[in-house]
Amino acid sequence: MSARTAGPAAPSGTAPVTGLSRALLVAFALAAAVDLVSLLAGAEPGHQVAKPLLMPLLAAYAVSRGAPKPLVVALLFGWAGDVLLLSDTDLAFLAGMGSFAVGHVCYLVLFGRRRASPALGALYAAALAGTVVPLWPDLPAGLRIPVAGYALLLTVTAWRASSLGLLAGLGGALFLLSDTLIATGVAGWPRLPAPDFWVMLTYVAAQYLLTTGALRAMYGESRTNV
Repeated sequence: MSARTAGPAAPSGTAPVTGLSRALLVAFALAAAVDLVSLLAGAEPGHQVAKPLLMPLLAAYAVSRGAPKPLVVALLFGWAGDVLLLSDTDLAFLAGMGSFAVGHVCYLVLFGRRRASPALGALYAAALAGTVVPLWPDLPAGLRIPVAGYALLLTVTAWRASSLGLLAGLGGALFLLSDTLIATGVAGWPRLPAPDFWVMLTYVAAQYLLTTGALRAMYGESRTNV
């Protein structure tokens, strides 16, 4: 990708495309590639090293572009959730889900009062019901209410993300898909081959699209293309 050389002037308070922002974005892409390849190859040490680097690098990139604080905080709570979910225990799962929930609240603060399509909201509501209801009996009893509550919050985030445009809306949808893949695994449902790869692929794409979509919606296309 290359920086735009023409376009409207940037709003005050935003940062220009710099060598630092490009380097951070490249580092994020490399960490994502290492993580995804490690998951496909079954190389757990590579995943353990690369996964905790993803959100700090994306957050640093967002800061270098003058991102609003709620976006940066959302990414950092995503990082905390990523680290917690590296531990395969119920307590870590609940703590990680809680961290991601705080991140979604930050995203909702970021979206503010921008309008999102009521029709799309109805579709998301139907998707929520169509996911939680059949999953419910197969979830561990202690996780049913937390998972249902988190699914509601995530669905609202996915819907409201569309208020920032196509990129952020797609990011919200992919975040919902990623966590749905996790929930089906918790419920013991059949999963795709290399399930962790698909979870991370959709998650990394979701966070990147939410970040890029938010920056583009708030600061203009000329500030977010690198």
